[in-house]
Amino acid sequence: MYHLSGVTKHYRRGGDVVRALDDVGFSLAAGGALAVQGPPGAGSSTLLRILGGLERPTQGSVLLDGTDLATVTASRLGRIRAESVGLLGTGDDEALGSLAGSTVRQGVAAALAPLGLRPVDRWELAGEALAEVGLADHGDLLPGQLDRYARRRAALARALVKRPAVLLADRPTEGLPPAARADFAALLVRVWGAYRLTCVIATDDEALAGRATRRMALAGGRVTAVGRVAGTGRGGATAWCAGGVDR
Repeated sequence: MYHLSGVTKHYRRGGDVVRALDDVGFSLAAGGALAVQGPPGAGSSTLLRILGGLERPTQGSVLLDGTDLATVTASRLGRIRAESVGLLGTGDDEALGSLAGSTVRQGVAAALAPLGLRPVDRWELAGEALAEVGLADHGDLLPGQLDRYARRRAALARALVKRPAVLLADRPTEGLPPAARADFAALLVRVWGAYRLTCVIATDDEALAGRATRRMALAGGRVTAVGRVAGTGRGGATAWCAGGVDR
């Protein structure tokens, strides 16, 4: 599904060059779930943006099912994002409320607009996605009428409504109370199995990371350790390897 090689990303900040990612490479098979961990500024958010085609690397290749997101045309890249990639971040629950005057269901259905579906089909799929995350009876509410955890689930519905092949989640349980964090982690595990998703999740939530199939640690934009999780889905132990990437 994903194969990255030599991925480096530079930003200019004033007169300085910041290396957000430095020679990152890994492979992730279809249906796999990779948890990316590291301190703030480690590069995980940049990595997710590159995996989702929101940014291109300064150098290196980012193959998604054989298509290099680093070199593909802008129009093709936009189509891949619209059809194949679902994005979920800590800000997505707030973004859902940025559609002034829109109900929750309208906000979810709006994610399908780039696909050219009929309005009636977008409406039906939005209802199905909300039901998948336990919000079937909340579609007519405004986002501001939902609590934070319900908004986070609505944002997940919006990411899932297109039936993507890939789900990219940036610290999805951050800011939630402990019970909601555990419940949302369980929901993510369930949907990535039910939808047969390939997932990359940036998280400092050890319980969520332990339910992935693989883990990768970043520091200063470089891969510092990789590991496979034993007993996936049950919070199993991780076998870590320092440096390099387990392909």
